[in-house]
Amino acid sequence: MRVPLSWLREYVDLPAGETGRDVADRLVRAGLEVETVEQLGGDLKGPLVVGKVLAIEELSGFKKPIRYCQVDVGSANGTGEPQNIVCGARNFAVGDKVVVVLPGAVLPGPFPIAARQTYGHTSEGMICSARELGMGDEHDGIIVLPPEFEPGTDAVELLELVDEVLDIAVTADRGYCLSVRGVAREAATAYGLALRDPALLDTPAPNSFGPQVAVLDPAGCDRFTARGVTGLEPDARSPIWLQRRIQKAGMRPISLTVDITNYVMLEIGQPLHAYDRNRINGTISVRRAQAGEKLTTLDGVTRTLDAEDLLICDDSGPIGLAGVMGGAGTEIADYTVDPQTGQVHGTTDVVIEAAHFAPVSIARTARRHKLPSEAAKRFERGVDPEAAKAAAQRAVDLLVLVAGGTAEAGVTEVAVEYPAFSITIAADHPDRVAGQEYGRETVVRRLQEVGCTVEGGDVLAVTPPSWRPDLTDPNDLAEEVIRLEGYAELPSTLPKVPAGRGLTEAQRLRRRTGLALAGAGYVEVLNYPFIGDAVLDGLGLDADDDRRRTVRLANPISDEEPALRTTLLPGLLAALRRNVGRGTTDVSLFEQGLVFRVDGTDPEQLFRAPRLPVDRRPTDEEIARLDAALPRQPRRVATVLAGSVEPEGWWGPARAATWADAVESARTVATAAGVRLTVRQAQYAPWHPGRCAALYAGDRLVGHAGELHPRVVKALHLPERTCAMELDVDLLTQDGAERVEGPKISGFPVATQDVALVVDGSVPAAEVEAALRSGAGPLLESLRLFDVYTGEQVGEGRKSLAYALRFRAADRTLTAEEASAARTAAIAEAVARTGAALRG
Repeated sequence: MRVPLSWLREYVDLPAGETGRDVADRLVRAGLEVETVEQLGGDLKGPLVVGKVLAIEELSGFKKPIRYCQVDVGSANGTGEPQNIVCGARNFAVGDKVVVVLPGAVLPGPFPIAARQTYGHTSEGMICSARELGMGDEHDGIIVLPPEFEPGTDAVELLELVDEVLDIAVTADRGYCLSVRGVAREAATAYGLALRDPALLDTPAPNSFGPQVAVLDPAGCDRFTARGVTGLEPDARSPIWLQRRIQKAGMRPISLTVDITNYVMLEIGQPLHAYDRNRINGTISVRRAQAGEKLTTLDGVTRTLDAEDLLICDDSGPIGLAGVMGGAGTEIADYTVDPQTGQVHGTTDVVIEAAHFAPVSIARTARRHKLPSEAAKRFERGVDPEAAKAAAQRAVDLLVLVAGGTAEAGVTEVAVEYPAFSITIAADHPDRVAGQEYGRETVVRRLQEVGCTVEGGDVLAVTPPSWRPDLTDPNDLAEEVIRLEGYAELPSTLPKVPAGRGLTEAQRLRRRTGLALAGAGYVEVLNYPFIGDAVLDGLGLDADDDRRRTVRLANPISDEEPALRTTLLPGLLAALRRNVGRGTTDVSLFEQGLVFRVDGTDPEQLFRAPRLPVDRRPTDEEIARLDAALPRQPRRVATVLAGSVEPEGWWGPARAATWADAVESARTVATAAGVRLTVRQAQYAPWHPGRCAALYAGDRLVGHAGELHPRVVKALHLPERTCAMELDVDLLTQDGAERVEGPKISGFPVATQDVALVVDGSVPAAEVEAALRSGAGPLLESLRLFDVYTGEQVGEGRKSLAYALRFRAADRTLTAEEASAARTAAIAEAVARTGAALRG
């Protein structure tokens, strides 16, 4: 909401020296979000005056039409002689009043003005357009002023070019601040001054001879006021002050009647709509649409209506989308002049609508038809229903004053009366919420400043004002007291942590995992937990893959990602792609988070959440039913790699990331969790079938790692040989962490024995390692695979695995016989369990 400071001062007597920034500071302290304070005309310097066009000479011989004009600027130039000005605009004629900037002036930009030679003539100044004066984006022609202004009149004051505008970001619960009235109320409270409420108008009582209205859906429209004005001058124009206020507030002047409805909406906060009375056929009615009905709105688009849309209709059918946009059939017509008779044609009789519509209905209609209008923005945030009569009266008064119309005596008002809503609150409730003592008098005073009616002693009965539909419970009232007293006045109090409570084991594991992966060179990212079918297709998942069974959101942020993720890989791969696209070729990323799986969940209970009570703690059974309605949410950790994991340097060439690095990242996570992983070959999308490892904790499959399939890399536009890993942390730690023992330090020497075993190509190296460990016995200190060989020497379909075994005793030096015996026992166990043969 853009609020000109000059307009704000009309309703609040702000101190004379207060600047826009001073007012913004006060409003921010009161809880409003003032984003900027725009200085209009700050770099504008006169003379800028009204001029009268005396003569126009058309210049020829140029690429575009050029006019050489004589303009009377009165005594503003010091001589009283006409100014000679070259101008390219053609929307003015001899006798018109225009805005002239004289040499020595500076226009916004800054753009200094001087007499200069152009198109063979000396131009002594410039005739200005709206954009050149910073009044808007209109640049098609210069400003033509009403004829009543005398040449030489100061145009800076006339056009209100110097002002300050507060740009306020209005949150959804503060819809009343989408008006100068609402912001003025906040400013008056912030300064402790009186408010001149523009909605406090004398309005006539409803009667039976106003425009006929029938509200057929009182749930969607609980108030409808209609007023008629006749005898409007069809060629009447909006006065300059009205146009300027609308422009400063961020809207564009259109026509007098439309400008007045927009002005009243900005002033009071009540959206209005004006109908050409001669285009209305019969009774105005409010009803729901019939599915498939059509309406051409003011923007010229023919829209197919939904059964939930609320409509304004007459006997011919829909004439407007209620609270969103009017229909083209009853639009206020632009005036035209008959070239033969000179007679002016246009709208002379109008009906003003001021109604109150259900916020949810208007919000859904605006989103359904993609029509985010100014009216809909206000209705969906809550409009004061009591302001409808005053807004209609204000619009009628302006039409009579400016357009020469006559207000009809008929007043139509259809209203649904609701019982007064009252909130019971303890007088010390704001004290307990804020942790600071305000006292009953302060609480009552602040609530009354908000507009509430307050009764009672220690327990208060508070009736919120009609313009504050967001005040519904005691905490809302406490927030009003606290914000008006000042958030800055609240004491800083650290919470008292109960003794013996710290991080849970799951939280400690999450920290250890993050630190371990960060230490290994990975960077943590946080992605949105939303996916779409397109990325699942890109990952090459089969149609029956459990990861395609997603939880769909009822109101997704993006139609392209309407579901909750079942795997961490889509978000990580998208982050990798963005980084690579921005020139970072070597990327190692990781993420920890929840995924949402419906596999293994009771389909009878899923998404059938019970409605829990608010007056007591839910029972264990109710909590269990609530949990049963949710999908499984296992915690995962995943990594992705692309490019090089070791950079190029004087020490040698760079080392590219491979599937082995992805597997090693899984081992890093397992080590942090105190779990030993077993790695086996597997085939699992989206990994390459020949470079995919299945990760086991005991006999449980806990994840996969390896290089992504080339088709996946191509479909998702990833770097070649991209690698990834994903682990289910809950499964990984299901049995708890293994007992961790510190390294045993021995003063006795180590005995190293190497062994090379030939096994079938399908035998995992992990099984051979496990057999060697089992057979070697307690003397084995460590075991390391240092070579894998395949070739003619070991035979087709077989491979050679070479291990280094380190033996050591804690109490003595091992003899060669003891080390050899342990090696022999290890070989024997490997032969028995894996069919291995000693190589050589």
